[in-house]
Amino acid sequence: MSEEKEPLQPLSASQMEALEEAISAYQTQITPQAAQYMAARGIDRDTAIANRLGVVGNPLAGHSRFRGMLAIPFLDKDGKPLTVRFRCMVEHEHRDFYHGKYNSITGDPTRVYGIASIFEAGDEIHITEGELDSVILRKIGLHAVAIPGAKAWKGHHRRMLAGFSRIYVWGDDDDAGAEFVTKVCASMRQARGVSIRGGDVSDIYKSGGAAALMGLLPQQVAA
Repeated sequence: MSEEKEPLQPLSASQMEALEEAISAYQTQITPQAAQYMAARGIDRDTAIANRLGVVGNPLAGHSRFRGMLAIPFLDKDGKPLTVRFRCMVEHEHRDFYHGKYNSITGDPTRVYGIASIFEAGDEIHITEGELDSVILRKIGLHAVAIPGAKAWKGHHRRMLAGFSRIYVWGDDDDAGAEFVTKVCASMRQARGVSIRGGDVSDIYKSGGAAALMGLLPQQVAA
């Protein structure tokens, strides 16, 4: 029952100011290595700027444990900050270094990434299980949001998206991704899983471009 405690409490002015300061600072701290990491996932400079991606080079207060990580801002429909999540860009056993692959600010509630798409879309929306995959779908012209992790789907997310008549769910090609697709589709009858073979949305985009991703969708969507 605890996961249904909604609505989320609005941020205070001071919280929003602190987040804006952090996001603005991290946008200026992108290293060549980080740019290379993003490029390998299909995220070019313009896409990074549009999504306000950054790197925690000089951590602000409370962010020291995220040093060196990719900063992924969660913005509201007007572009104002709601929170930031952090992605370790080093391929290692993350738990050995006392962090996860993706990391949240302590105490932050689970939020939907890219909620501007909910307001911009018509009757169709796409859901990915990771923030960077939704960035790629938006890059190719689809309205997409992301749930931060395969196990993070909550009841209030269903209520946010219930008004769409077509919902496509993109999960990674692994057990967690299959669980994610099954859980989301079971909670919304208009949701339909998109079959990915070999990696995730970003991998498909890098290997075959927008056409490869659009080719995974039903003909009436891809046309």
